Amino acid sequence: MFPQNRPPAPLQPPPGSSASVVAAAAAAAAAASGTAQSLKLTYPETLDRIKEEFQFLQTQYHSLKLECEKLATEKTEIQRHYVMYYEMSYGLNIEMHKQTEIAKRLNVICAQLIPFLSQEQQLQAQHLSQHAQGLPIGPHPSGLPHPGLALGGGSGLLALSGALGAQLAAKDERAHLEAVAAAAAAAEHHRGREIFNRKLGNDGPTVLTSESNHRCLLSFPAALGLRNPLAVQGAYPPGAFGLPPPGVNGDLAASYGAGLHLVSPQMNGAAAAAAAAAGYGRSPVGYESPHPHMRVPGLPASLQSAASGKPAYSFHVSADGQMQPVPFPPDALLGPGIPRHARQIHSLSHGEVVCAVTISTSTRHVYTGGKGCVKVWDISQPGSKSPMAQLDCLNRDNYIRSCKLLSDGRTLIVGGEASTLSIWDLATPTPRIKAELTSSAPACYALAISPDNKVCFSCCSDGNIVVWDLHNQTLVRQFQGHTDGASCIDISNDGTKLWTGGLDNTVRCWDLREGRQLQQHDFTSQIFSLGYCPTGEWLAVGMESSNVEVLHVSKPDKYQLHLHESCVLSLKFAYCGKWFVSTGKDNLLNAWRTPYGSSIFQSKESSSVLSCDISPDDQFIVTGSGDKKATVYEVIY
Repeated sequence: MFPQNRPPAPLQPPPGSSASVVAAAAAAAAAASGTAQSLKLTYPETLDRIKEEFQFLQTQYHSLKLECEKLATEKTEIQRHYVMYYEMSYGLNIEMHKQTEIAKRLNVICAQLIPFLSQEQQLQAQHLSQHAQGLPIGPHPSGLPHPGLALGGGSGLLALSGALGAQLAAKDERAHLEAVAAAAAAAEHHRGREIFNRKLGNDGPTVLTSESNHRCLLSFPAALGLRNPLAVQGAYPPGAFGLPPPGVNGDLAASYGAGLHLVSPQMNGAAAAAAAAAGYGRSPVGYESPHPHMRVPGLPASLQSAASGKPAYSFHVSADGQMQPVPFPPDALLGPGIPRHARQIHSLSHGEVVCAVTISTSTRHVYTGGKGCVKVWDISQPGSKSPMAQLDCLNRDNYIRSCKLLSDGRTLIVGGEASTLSIWDLATPTPRIKAELTSSAPACYALAISPDNKVCFSCCSDGNIVVWDLHNQTLVRQFQGHTDGASCIDISNDGTKLWTGGLDNTVRCWDLREGRQLQQHDFTSQIFSLGYCPTGEWLAVGMESSNVEVLHVSKPDKYQLHLHESCVLSLKFAYCGKWFVSTGKDNLLNAWRTPYGSSIFQSKESSSVLSCDISPDDQFIVTGSGDKKATVYEVIY
């Protein structure tokens, strides 16, 4: 553009430009320079202004955040109220249908008895019957308690539940309630997992939750009271409607006994017992009829409980879901091999919450698992007060969840809140750990041993079932299927089938030869314990909902048992298969007849009963409880 080595000439105004134009250009340049200087001077002021605006926005954001958290808390509280009212409405609806069914059966009985009356009495009875059928039942005003109910502290809740019942008629409201109920079910699932992870309040186990990989301590009140933040008093009688409302945990169900009673104080004992039998559907804790097998002929099974004065607690559930009280056979409690009661013979002070127990084949030694150790007790000596050995395993602060003996009594396998299983050699003068099996799961909830003592199965907190070769001490296989922690396990006597229960509300059956899942049973409650009958056909399942269900492994029929008032924490079949025991957070040890669940005996301890075992000769029962001791019972036949 320019000749080489020649700088460009300065810009010159075009020829013929006037001096005024040149002056104007110079003035414009000077003005631009002044504006730049003024802008430079305002930069600090602008930054200060931005800083002030940012601080204002930050303050506003903080206040909005607090308001949002407050609204979220209020929303959660309202949802809890809403779910509680929904549960109450559901329970009242069940009670209404139950009373309707009772009324129908009473009509049938009246129709059968009327022909035996005199002619005059028959006419009078028929007239009264027709008059009663024609009586209109007006709608109960929402918000007002029924005058026939003696309400305790829960009258306001029942009144509100009446208002909720009126709203249920709207379709959109029902849909919304179903959504709320689903949310409640999720919350109950989490709470149920907490119950399982820490079965007891005071010094319960430290656990690893599935939501995170870090260790967290789940604490309960020492009194094991309501877990729900809403202090409900007098909502239902204990065991009202036959079972707690769906989604109500065991503690809440157990606390229902404070207020509402459907039995009038003017009733005599027989009438009160009949009303309790019709309305409650379950016996009070500790009540035991000396002759529960005795039945009055000629009355329907559903009313036998009213006639005998004891509420029905065992129900047969058919394939279509119909529930009927079970008429027990006359020899339910009298057959060979059926115990009469159990007598406490030893109290073993372990010193920590006893989450696992087992008894040796020789019935001489009892093993109790607590925090960081297993203690060995010699129960052949009367009044043994101290353990004969202490096996320190896992970490010091980790709880033992399960311990199993091989049939020769020389090897003990221990699992708990750690990723390793400890294998103890008991044949040496001083017991020692001879091997450790390590898995990827952070905790083991339950153990099972194959009948040939060659394989060990561990239920893991991640839902997997790990299969271990005990001879080579290697991991052989993993069964994957449970979507939440696998909580309990049992194996068939022939060693071909494995049954597992989980916190995902399912029970699964696995084929050990083919390595695949054979069956799956879905429930509405988390599974805490199970046992497979040694003689086959029946599987007993203990649930967070306080029910025990006895399933037929090849038929849809099952029995539902309702004597526990809180979650069922452990379950074990006698080796003869004719009876089994279950323990619960309600401090109860219940013995049941297989499969229909006639109550053989019941024992109440001073704290939650977390674990149990039965000796191979069916002569002893050992339990582990929350009051830091194990109890040994002698079974009396």
